[in-house]
Amino acid sequence: MTYPPSHERFAPRPLPQNHGDASQHPPAPQPEPAPQHAEPEPQTSPVPQPLPLASPTPPPHSGPVTGFVVPGTRGPQQRPPSAPQSNSTSAFTTGVPQPPQPPTWTSTQPGPSSPPRAPRRRGGTVALVSVVAVVASLIGGALGSRLATNDSVARSSVIYQSAEQDNAALSRQEGSVADIAAQVLPSVVAIEVYSSSGGSTGSGFVMTKDGYILTNEHVVAEASSANDVIVTFFDGTEHEAEVVGSTVEYDLAVLKIDRDDLTALPLGNSDDVVVGDTTIAIGAPLGLQGTVTTGIVSALNRPVSAGGGEDDISYINAIQTDAAINPGNSGGPLVNARGEVIGVNSAIAQPPGSMVTSPAGSIGLGFAIGSNQAARTAGEIIERGYATYPIIGVVLDSTYQGQGVQVIRSPQGGSDPVTPDGPADRAGIEAGDVITAIDERPVTYADELIVAIRAKAPGDTVTLTVRTSGGERQVKVTLDEARSE
Repeated sequence: MTYPPSHERFAPRPLPQNHGDASQHPPAPQPEPAPQHAEPEPQTSPVPQPLPLASPTPPPHSGPVTGFVVPGTRGPQQRPPSAPQSNSTSAFTTGVPQPPQPPTWTSTQPGPSSPPRAPRRRGGTVALVSVVAVVASLIGGALGSRLATNDSVARSSVIYQSAEQDNAALSRQEGSVADIAAQVLPSVVAIEVYSSSGGSTGSGFVMTKDGYILTNEHVVAEASSANDVIVTFFDGTEHEAEVVGSTVEYDLAVLKIDRDDLTALPLGNSDDVVVGDTTIAIGAPLGLQGTVTTGIVSALNRPVSAGGGEDDISYINAIQTDAAINPGNSGGPLVNARGEVIGVNSAIAQPPGSMVTSPAGSIGLGFAIGSNQAARTAGEIIERGYATYPIIGVVLDSTYQGQGVQVIRSPQGGSDPVTPDGPADRAGIEAGDVITAIDERPVTYADELIVAIRAKAPGDTVTLTVRTSGGERQVKVTLDEARSE
């Protein structure tokens, strides 16, 4: 799984950029008609990228979800993805099984000496919407004219009565998607980030009345100063935002704007979520602010890892949903049927082998960070300016092909198999031991174990099932704390 900055090629023509004067763009060339008997163009298969040395190779029938991109829009101003660099799998500091990385999003990015950003204009997009609306009204008017000319007065009156009855039947009920969207939309923002190397866009939502906004770390990763980040509310108001803090480990970031009259979205309990619950995703996919999509909770506790390198990896114990999530939805809320936030939209999946030839977009496999994890991490960032995550202090052997996850047998890369006086060491875990379950939940691959640990908090106690040369036993491990950098 990779996340934005990684994005696939989109077949449709990119939407107009919101920067610069739209009137200065030359008219778009007219498409040439396709030949009637054109030979099919041969498709170039993506060149398989080597997995990191320490990446386990899961069997095709099971294992953690792979093949991800993260939905943060990066058009001509987006940063390219970095290649995986990890050579070992550490349960809590480095290393996670990395699938083959998708190709870099091809774009022309400004260099370090690029000029200041131009005034942001939305005329291009607005014009596009307006043209569609005008065309629709003209078609409707022409059709209505034909009906009025060819039908009798009695027939016309029947048509109007039917329309009135339909409008009455469409009254929005409390708790409907329309009702929930109306409540949530004013507290969801579109986020634009500018930097010397390009920029990114994503989504976020209001956490507190006094201006704290939650989003994904990868959305604001390139921001270096307060005026690099602009948030836009549904009513069109804009504010410069400061990045209070962020954590790559959980792919979360907190922004602050100068407002004290905001409406915070209520946070639900993600531990109460069950498969089949209604979900509503709200954000700005492809810059289309205020987009609302619906679905259900498709699965829980999906182990999802994302990132482009050893120091750029997030571990998500994810909620899976089939609500459409697309590039630009990153950081937006996933809400339940009561309008409570149950997750932070973070990643989408693409079919294996489709990274080059298929556009990045929703195929009904979206993933969100649970609201409980998001609340804990955001609370730490607001209070301390940084986040923490739990560790047990072992390095895992990702080449191990047996059942479970094995601790390396000898030091690797300057790291001991078991950190002296760390949680695992205190619990009696040794080099070469195999961890087969955490809290009776089986683990088969390194990232499954890491994700399960990261779903806890420092100070929590977990039960690990460990297989040693003398047999299998269960040990209790109290998790230590590490600071996210």
